[in-house]
Amino acid sequence: MTTTLLRTAGELHARARTGRRAVVMTMGALHEGHATLIRTARGIAGSGGEVVVTVFVNPLQFGAGEDLDRYPRTLDADVELAGRSGADVVFAPAVDEVYPGGEPQVRVTAGPMGERLEGSSRPGHFDGMLTVVAKLLHLTRPDVALYGQKDAQQLALIRRMVRDLNFGVEIVGVPTVREEDGLALSSRNRYLSAAERRTALALSRALFAGQDRHAAQEALRARAREVPATRARAEALSALGESRAAADAHAVATAVPGGPAAVRAAARQVLDEAARLEPPLRLDYLALVDPTDFTEIGDDFTGEAVLAVAARVGATRLIDNIPLTFGTLGAAS
Repeated sequence: MTTTLLRTAGELHARARTGRRAVVMTMGALHEGHATLIRTARGIAGSGGEVVVTVFVNPLQFGAGEDLDRYPRTLDADVELAGRSGADVVFAPAVDEVYPGGEPQVRVTAGPMGERLEGSSRPGHFDGMLTVVAKLLHLTRPDVALYGQKDAQQLALIRRMVRDLNFGVEIVGVPTVREEDGLALSSRNRYLSAAERRTALALSRALFAGQDRHAAQEALRARAREVPATRARAEALSALGESRAAADAHAVATAVPGGPAAVRAAARQVLDEAARLEPPLRLDYLALVDPTDFTEIGDDFTGEAVLAVAARVGATRLIDNIPLTFGTLGAAS
């Protein structure tokens, strides 16, 4: 399909609109993760709607010493990928189109959630992110906007901003896309050398280790609850040949669902091992949080949670996460 490149909001507003407009916001350097977002947007907008992809490297999101100047800018390739994936328009404004008066004096503040995890590691980052998202929502005027779940804290904050400030737009989160080796797709992956990439795989391995520990504990607890009495439970498990589970039957029966502490420990072990690699992985944080406010969950927590990690390998900082469900027997992790 033919994809139109537009540089100004006036050009975008002049387009005749029919159906729903779905917007995918990016900072360019598009990859298969972005393509998945665009294809999902195409499905939501339908054949009678419109998909707009924004390409804008937002200077407000970069702190001192971060990679604003070296952030990849590949607009021609971005337009081509966006078109193949189903976009009608690529909106690539200049900085003075988005911030016509220079750096804005009035900004959106992320609040306490924006000071945790990524916000603690990158002060001011989420204020800059929310400010540009608010501006781009106004400039593009979508019915629905799509964001990747890889940036889970960003997605949570956008949802909170839209709710708190009464934006008339639907926010859709799209699952993380991974490369064959498990590494979450990111524009920053291109900075990794071969050796650094091998180390970086510890991020996803740690998350999967936590996920596996969680799934095993939830399955064990489900089995333990299938018979009413502790002794009968132990005998039933033993009959199944699960001697270790039988020995721990009483503990399992009284344990909290899923064991957040055990999930953290399983992930931490992988990260600790990666810290001894060459080059080493330098951990920023490992957190198991409530996605409504990104505070750490306790051992009695039930419901949806996010296991999140951030680390540096060489000069490159990477983030990743997976969702988990605690205390809902039979739920998929």
